[in-house]
Amino acid sequence: MLVKRSNGRLDILSLIIVFIFMTLVIRLAYLQMAQGQYYDRLADGNRIRLIPIMSPRGVFYDRNGVMLVSNRPGFTVSVLAISGPVSDEVIAKLAGILGMNAEEIKVKLSQHIGAFEPVRVKTDVGPDIVTKIEERRSELPGVVIEIQPLRNYVNNELGAHIFGYVSEINDVELENRKADGYKSGDIVGKFGLEKVYDKEIRGADGGNQVEVDVNGRPVQVIGKKDPVPGHNLVLTIDYRIQKAAETAIDEQLVYLQTKTEFAKAKAAAAVVLNPKTGEILAMVSRPAFNPNLFNGGISSKEWNLLNENPYHPMDNKAISGEYPPGSTFKIITGTAALELGKVTPEEKILDAGTHWIIPKGNAGGEALGWINFREALSKSDNVYFYEMGNRLGIDNLEKYARLFGMGEVTGINLPGEAEGLVANRRYKEKVYGEDWYLSETFDAAIGQGFQLATPLQMAMVMGEIANGGHRYKPNLVSKITGSNGEVIKTFSPEEVGNVTISEQTLNLIRESLREVAQEGGTAASTFQDFPISIAGKTGTAENPHGKDHGWFVAYGPYEDPRVAVAVIVEQGGYGTSSAAPIAKKILEAAFNINQPPSESAKIYSPHTAL
Repeated sequence: MLVKRSNGRLDILSLIIVFIFMTLVIRLAYLQMAQGQYYDRLADGNRIRLIPIMSPRGVFYDRNGVMLVSNRPGFTVSVLAISGPVSDEVIAKLAGILGMNAEEIKVKLSQHIGAFEPVRVKTDVGPDIVTKIEERRSELPGVVIEIQPLRNYVNNELGAHIFGYVSEINDVELENRKADGYKSGDIVGKFGLEKVYDKEIRGADGGNQVEVDVNGRPVQVIGKKDPVPGHNLVLTIDYRIQKAAETAIDEQLVYLQTKTEFAKAKAAAAVVLNPKTGEILAMVSRPAFNPNLFNGGISSKEWNLLNENPYHPMDNKAISGEYPPGSTFKIITGTAALELGKVTPEEKILDAGTHWIIPKGNAGGEALGWINFREALSKSDNVYFYEMGNRLGIDNLEKYARLFGMGEVTGINLPGEAEGLVANRRYKEKVYGEDWYLSETFDAAIGQGFQLATPLQMAMVMGEIANGGHRYKPNLVSKITGSNGEVIKTFSPEEVGNVTISEQTLNLIRESLREVAQEGGTAASTFQDFPISIAGKTGTAENPHGKDHGWFVAYGPYEDPRVAVAVIVEQGGYGTSSAAPIAKKILEAAFNINQPPSESAKIYSPHTAL
């Protein structure tokens, strides 16, 4: 009886064992036959990583093919998660090597959502960092060194406010650009043309399919997708003129600070354009910055030096600096007075040193006696133009200022452009709740008081006089090309406004401006022996925060204008002594006058670049 009971239990146990065995066999068969490919993919996912290859950004060239912005190879430290989250121990060790805060690395890792893709922790590290990581490779599973293209601003500060800079995408940018394919760790344009044309010049990343070992070390490349380079920008900038403008400003600022009473003349701006097309030939703002500093993330020390500088090196003063235009505004006042018949070219007005209604006078109390329009503009007489303001009234002054494009952005393809301000009744009523006074019209007529303009706007005004009243949209890019040189897009001149000026008025304005640069004119000391005929206007703008600002605007050649220029020197004093010498050196470069052999020996003839 006992034996039978034992055999029964043994039979049941055998059946259970057989059932389990059959179940395992069936499951194994199912996994191999039905789910084999699925698990094969999972296995590959555990040993194969897709390591992105960053595409090189498009190159910037000047109008004659001179390379201005390129790319160079650099080391990037990235983390590739092997089998789950990266441990705090690995993060701490990596932070110590990189000199970073561990929490900063954790934030970068937490923001990354791409499967099996490396997270770029620090860009453009030196060979010493690479060596340290390689020496401690076994302690840093998942940490890899990538060679990535980094932005190279060939001439450091030159053109910095035009080109801008690039850096890693931030949280706000990422949120706004996810739909366009941007992801954490991407390098994007932050300022200047780098920002405006980021989509065109960023290209498309490629990648390597890499087999890795248990420590995340690459074993072999089993597949590759080449990155697609970004499109290139061919700029309207002329490198020679840009370089000459920057050098001229730097030298003049040093001179003013060390050899004159204008020790605070530490900021300036210049714009050079073709009045027939609106193409920008040069644009300078001082002080400047080196955009290469932002590769890999700018240090706190370097950022503080820029951010705490009272002269704001990150601002592009050529388009965002708003200054009283001073006597350069007399071009607009004079045009309005002549066109509206408020004065004739022959009429003489008495300058006794001050105006007879409101005792406002010339600088230094100078009195020129009986003068006509030509003499008044070429000698920049305040009393005469006070009277023009008196006859015109503020509403007519406002009308003509706006016809010339003042008080609104020009539409240049750069971010951060300021509107300036046209003096008007509505503004004063809105901001101050007060009526308009005649004395304020006097100030407005000579570019003071509420009037504000950017250097770009004043270059545009000079261009409109030069070309007969046409206002072209200023532009910095002539064409976009592919990596093989094929033309993707071209940009043609775009007329966006027009001020109607009679031939008689236009000729008188031009002739008067020509006399500014001749004997007896306010810029004669700088330009009377200049081999190219120049029309210009000096200006000195009152500054409530320090010394006066100096202006000079000009165009040339007088007979066939191809270059218009505007220069301002903050706290530089009279425009004739602070800004005009800068403009002269710019125009010398534009027309290949007195240029170093290394520059003039290039492919340029005196007017080729224009």
